[in-house]
Amino acid sequence: MKTRTLALLTLTLLLAAISSMEAQTQYSNPVIDESLPDPTVIKASDGYYYLYATENIRNVPIYRSENLVDWRFMGTAFTDRTRPQMVPNGRVWAPDINYINGKYVMYYSKSTWGGEWECGIGVATADRPQGPFTDVGKLFISSEIGVQNSIDPFYIEEEDGSKYLFWGSFRGIYAIQLSDDGLSVKPGAEKVQIAGTLTEGTYIYKKDGYYYLFGSAGTCCEGLNSTYRVVVARSENLLGPYVNKTGRPAMENNFMLVLQKSNKVVGPGHNSEIIQDDAGQHWMLYHGFDAADPDGGRKVYLDQIIWDKDGWPTVRNRTPSVTANVPLFGDAASVGHLGTKPDSQPRAVYTLGGLRVDDHSGQGIVIEQLEGGQARKIAQK
Repeated sequence: MKTRTLALLTLTLLLAAISSMEAQTQYSNPVIDESLPDPTVIKASDGYYYLYATENIRNVPIYRSENLVDWRFMGTAFTDRTRPQMVPNGRVWAPDINYINGKYVMYYSKSTWGGEWECGIGVATADRPQGPFTDVGKLFISSEIGVQNSIDPFYIEEEDGSKYLFWGSFRGIYAIQLSDDGLSVKPGAEKVQIAGTLTEGTYIYKKDGYYYLFGSAGTCCEGLNSTYRVVVARSENLLGPYVNKTGRPAMENNFMLVLQKSNKVVGPGHNSEIIQDDAGQHWMLYHGFDAADPDGGRKVYLDQIIWDKDGWPTVRNRTPSVTANVPLFGDAASVGHLGTKPDSQPRAVYTLGGLRVDDHSGQGIVIEQLEGGQARKIAQK
């Protein structure tokens, strides 16, 4: 009787564990059901991911996550007392978070709607990703740098340590070299135009010898009428020339489509950093309007980047997912990802005492007894 009771208890616990694991293999979009436009993300030294966004939440909201799916509000980067004073009546838009020389460095735009010659880009620093951030001040104003609509900063550092800032919004995408500490423009540096007038929200990702220039085209902020979409071009050099898949130049507004609207999400765009999970899969967060709640603002969505045989990135079906397999971190990534085709499914292995649970998402779960280094299948679900 005791043996049967123990067996029933063990089976009950196993089924509960399996149900829990099944629940954790999928996520639903949006991953943050709040208006957080223009997200930027960094993995900090404490192992957490931190997300910052345009200030629909005043003074720049900060969220934290362990897995890119579950996010917790941590506060704001600034207070009313410490917020940047550049462009006094402007709002803080499109931050870009980085870790430079032992500091968390946030580049930001400060602008009023339509103030395309008065807006500009500034920088703030903090010792911790959750702040508080101290404003260092402006890098430049549009009228000073000679680039209309100088917003949407993006920072990148080359292998030799040289640092660059990219920026621009539908008036050309530009780059300029920064000082060694990243807190000012390098003396004598000249701006370089690297793309035409199609895009804003620049992000560059280096992979396999190419620099991939992501941007957002179309209208960002018109609710269900928004036409925002993510596009990409690439180059073998950071400063270009960038071209699309057929070799046509980004300077003439030629890009490849990565992501566009669906019947559930309108205006997806302004993607954050591309993040690799522990299984080597690539992910990006971006904003979009929930078609069922357009008054809720631009919420945060997550999707996997798939690389085609020629090395070009896209999102599955080129539209936001409703549900998808979660990014794989820690033990869940111990076996990794079965291939890189769009229809690939993740696989995870969990060890519970003397049992191993092998979870092939979408294909079932196998429970094995571990004895003397050997695995014997005892159940399948």
